[in-house]
Amino acid sequence: MSEVKAKLLELAKIEAAQYGEAKSKSVIGKAMGKYPEFRTQAKELMSIIDSVIEEANSIDAKDLKSYIPKKKKQAKTEPKELPPLVNNEKVVLRFAPGPSGPLHLGHTRALALNNYYKKRYNGKLILRLEDTNPNAIDTDAYDLIQEDLKWLGIESDEVVIQSERIDIYYEDIRKIISEGGAYVTKSDAEEWRELKRHKKAHPDRNRKPEVQIKEFESLLAGDNGIVVIKTNLEDPNPALRDFVAFRIVDNPHPLQKSKYRLWPLYNFAVAIDDYRLGITHVLRGKDHLNNTEKQKWIYRYMGWKEPEFIHYGLVSIPKTNLKTSKIRQSILDGEYTGWDDCRIATIKALARRGYLSETFSKYWEACGVKEVDIKFSWQNFDAMNKDLIDAESRRLFFVSEPKEFIFKSEKKIMKEAPWHPDKKELGNRVESIKSGSKLYLPGGDLSKIEDASEIRLKNLCNVKITGNTLEFSGFEHKKGIPIFQWCSESKEIKLHYPDGTISDGLVEDNLGGLDTSVVQFERTGFVRLEGDKAFFLHR
Repeated sequence: MSEVKAKLLELAKIEAAQYGEAKSKSVIGKAMGKYPEFRTQAKELMSIIDSVIEEANSIDAKDLKSYIPKKKKQAKTEPKELPPLVNNEKVVLRFAPGPSGPLHLGHTRALALNNYYKKRYNGKLILRLEDTNPNAIDTDAYDLIQEDLKWLGIESDEVVIQSERIDIYYEDIRKIISEGGAYVTKSDAEEWRELKRHKKAHPDRNRKPEVQIKEFESLLAGDNGIVVIKTNLEDPNPALRDFVAFRIVDNPHPLQKSKYRLWPLYNFAVAIDDYRLGITHVLRGKDHLNNTEKQKWIYRYMGWKEPEFIHYGLVSIPKTNLKTSKIRQSILDGEYTGWDDCRIATIKALARRGYLSETFSKYWEACGVKEVDIKFSWQNFDAMNKDLIDAESRRLFFVSEPKEFIFKSEKKIMKEAPWHPDKKELGNRVESIKSGSKLYLPGGDLSKIEDASEIRLKNLCNVKITGNTLEFSGFEHKKGIPIFQWCSESKEIKLHYPDGTISDGLVEDNLGGLDTSVVQFERTGFVRLEGDKAFFLHR
């Protein structure tokens, strides 16, 4: 055996030991990472990988135990805590999504971090639904978001809906206008932006406060225009020069209907609410740095003390669609079945696949609140989830693309397969197989087997394949013969993968009481059962 093949086989055995089955792409990837010199030998690797995988997968699980990586004994240490908050005598935090749809994976970072500090300091967490843009609201989302929080095990101490606070925003902007901190303009929007770009004041900017107040009241009476907060027109950052605080929206609001048409923009409503709701610490991504500076102008004009602002680095989540508007359109177009479609990364979809709520908080707390940008790792996320579910997940055989055979034997044979390899107290799946019984094998694996070949039916016996019959050939474990998953008494099931592919197959009929549970389909991965469906979770 060549040195290259020996190294590949070693990696394949490790993977087969860990996951029940080695796969070509995974082993090749690991080989390239471990042995950089292999990157110039791609053709040689591809020419032998199939035989290597077949050999590794034919080895009995008992003989692979030595290849399972030993867990390093970790020294008992106190759990690492996130950095302390300054001025933490009284801590009030907020999680403030817009009700444009249910929560998705991207939302959970802010939610998990805010909840962490709430628990650490015995503080208060406010759920604030920021719905001051009538054009970007899904009425169902008011309830959907709260359902998501409940599933995540996070309890808000108060729920605030911004559209119910419009009169408060009107009173506060009147104060700022009266003190010369804001102005009203009814001119062309592009004209206003152009002047701002060139660091020039709009003619309406310098009118007396009493004139500005009258203009503001005219907006409430039906005129068109905007209300602008005065900042430093010489600021080198164009984004921080005068910014809009209110604009006209004629479309009715899902909750407020046509009661209001002058609506506050994000930075104004947020600044007002953060103070008036007593928010002491604001945790958010550093993409909000400009917003923070804008909000500080509101605090200055109102004479208020600012909260503590904490900005953490941005996170990229590769190959994951988090755009609510696109997901909603795909649902309307029939591409997705709903917000819990396993191909998307909403909380509802991830819960349906079988992720545990604890995984989200565990992952984001580990990421911390540093200002460095990070990349979300599905591999690490899945590993954390596996740590939580592995010990409780029962094992089952799954047969994809099933092909029917007739079993032949002089005597009845008993299958005894453990529900869990490490939890003997759960007992075994027991099944009696007699001559003439129908057995099903995975069609994809059979394509590599010639007629009259000998194989092993896992946890049962060895058989010889002749046409559509499986003839008993002994119990002895034989080195080199392939081991097959199989089903006798079985149930049809559709296995849904996150990439949209569906695998039709059979699962052994031992599912009593397991519906909606997470189990492990051996050699396939962890799945969540749901009626005649199973949703792939991870390896």
